[in-house]
Amino acid sequence: MEKETNNKGMHIAIAGNIGSGKTTLTTLLSKHYNWDAHYEDVDDNPYLNDFYEDMTRWAFNLQVYFLNSRFNQVLDIRNSGKTVIQDRTIYEDAYIFAPNLHDMGLMASRDFDNYTKLFHLMSSLVKPPDLLVYLRASVPTLVNQIQKRGRDYENSIRLDYLTRLNERYEAWIGGYDRGKLLIIDVNNTDFKNNKKDLSFVIDKVDAEIHGIF
Repeated sequence: MEKETNNKGMHIAIAGNIGSGKTTLTTLLSKHYNWDAHYEDVDDNPYLNDFYEDMTRWAFNLQVYFLNSRFNQVLDIRNSGKTVIQDRTIYEDAYIFAPNLHDMGLMASRDFDNYTKLFHLMSSLVKPPDLLVYLRASVPTLVNQIQKRGRDYENSIRLDYLTRLNERYEAWIGGYDRGKLLIIDVNNTDFKNNKKDLSFVIDKVDAEIHGIF
């Protein structure tokens, strides 16, 4: 059951590359702990399909949309007083996806600078998660899970794109110091289909959240 003290909720966030299992784990943990779940806005995102068709044209628009969406999510989470689990963080766009697009020549420098300034302003106004759960996965694992879920717009994702993102994720996590961090190796943990693996993850989360209060 959900653990709260003095009506102060916790903010748990799930981070990881495309196809690492963020949404699945968010759903499983929210059901187990009776936490509210906040998901990434994928189905209603007005830019996502266009982005995968023409990344250069829509990169800035997409990143600003995600930044605004996640900023509002964090505000809602902190104002709710409830314990909430969030699918992807505000930091991943700024430290992984946006700089990757810029380095690949898919986002102009002036757009990237504008985006970065906006992110620093927004991030200064919100608190980081009480616990960040990072799902570590190899590129073959990501490809396998992306193919299984069969989203049309993800069919065009290239291996080198996923590889670049993975390298940035590892660098970001290696220097993460904003709060508690739990790393789950998705290559050897099938929490979706194996109850023992899910129990293993839950035990790890239990150990971390007991230390928050």
